[in-house]
Amino acid sequence: MGETAERPEPTAVRGEEAQRIKREVLGIGDRRKHRTREARPLRPHVKEPHTHHRLYRFRFYPTEEQARQLERTFGACRWVYNEGLALRSEAWERHRVRVGFAETCRALTGWKRAEGTAWLREVSSTVLQQSLRHLDQAYKRFFISGARHPQRKRKGRSRDAAVYVRTGFRWVEDPKRPGTGLITLAKQSRPLDVRWSRELPAGVVPVRLSVTRDRAGRYFVSALVEERMAPLPAVFAPGTQEPKAVGVDLGLAALVTLDDGTKYDHPRLLKRYAEKLARCQRELHRKARGSRNRQKVRQRIARLYALISDVRSDMLDQLTTRLVRENQVLVVEDLSIASLLRGAHGTGSRRKARLNRMITDAAWAELLRKLRYKCAWYGRTLVIVGRFFPSTRRCSACHAQGPKMAVSVRQWTCAACGAAHDRDVNAAVNLRDEGLRLYKLVTDALPPGHTVPPVLKASELEAWSPAASSAAGRGARTDGPSAGMPVEPV
Repeated sequence: MGETAERPEPTAVRGEEAQRIKREVLGIGDRRKHRTREARPLRPHVKEPHTHHRLYRFRFYPTEEQARQLERTFGACRWVYNEGLALRSEAWERHRVRVGFAETCRALTGWKRAEGTAWLREVSSTVLQQSLRHLDQAYKRFFISGARHPQRKRKGRSRDAAVYVRTGFRWVEDPKRPGTGLITLAKQSRPLDVRWSRELPAGVVPVRLSVTRDRAGRYFVSALVEERMAPLPAVFAPGTQEPKAVGVDLGLAALVTLDDGTKYDHPRLLKRYAEKLARCQRELHRKARGSRNRQKVRQRIARLYALISDVRSDMLDQLTTRLVRENQVLVVEDLSIASLLRGAHGTGSRRKARLNRMITDAAWAELLRKLRYKCAWYGRTLVIVGRFFPSTRRCSACHAQGPKMAVSVRQWTCAACGAAHDRDVNAAVNLRDEGLRLYKLVTDALPPGHTVPPVLKASELEAWSPAASSAAGRGARTDGPSAGMPVEPV
């Protein structure tokens, strides 16, 4: 049999034919403004040097009129996103025409002029354009980084959110209390009743605002500002000029274990509120669909999950801030959380589901994310050791590598030197030593006048030092009995 011929990839329609299809078939108007000027891509906002983008979130209580207007805004943003997605999908699947952000904005102008969708005029145009910008960013992630294709937004499933750029709100700072003030959104006459739990940087106007409503019915406004973060004073080991380093081992028996033996307990919030959640779920199952009583129970469940989320976020904020303030170098292990959360089939599936629930409740990814940006803010360094580094089964005293251990083994004794180890503390000590070694290799390779980056990842050290990259790839020290030994996953 002959080889089957591969189908040629469809080519995009360009030029005058593409413009005709957009105008006559898709209903996208021509560029009326600045016809003689060449179209240029929009430039994203660039922050000033030595500043960081920081997000402040506050809760506010809208009036009935403001709540109705925000309800229309959330619905309009969702509708425009879905229509833009349908327009771009139809243009390519049926006509092989590419439609970008500028074309969808011109289509938005036509939608607002149409009689059936004239209600879009009640919403600020900047908010609707931001919804189309989010769609364009979703397409870029799909084509560049391999993310999934953009999906339609559904009422009750997707988050209610609206983004206001600088021209979409008015900010008046309170002279008596700098950092607070009055926020008035577009299409609204009264300022928001914001609960200022803390102050914004004095004299700084927010770059943009994000207004959201969660499942529990709470309204929040998030202000993105450019802030100059002052680095914290350097922390050195007692009696030396070496940077103080800490090994941070993430686990489930203890959420965080440090190399000095300090352990922070796992909050187990889902387990703590499991009985209340189960009771509410059973009550929800007994209510008729579409009834008000069912909606009340759903609100109760949403408030309970909001409480769990707030408690977890506050706990992680306090923990990560303390670690960053007390240490100069923080060393963690590169975890593939997505692989750890894979579902199991057949025997042991229920046990694996409970394990996945505990990992999700621990919020390892959120903890690592907070450590990343806080190290960048305050002049600290986060070293991420390779995921195949044998931190658990390598003796921190003699560096001999032992056999594989089950997760249930919490204490073990080294067969080479006889040292007794706590599983998590030994892993934290090994992470600290390996992180310090990589940190020194990078600092020695830096040109004069350059500072250490806030994040050092073992798999990305080729740009800094060939020796560091080769040693990190082996996952073992260059000295001691374990040098050059093959490494297996823990």
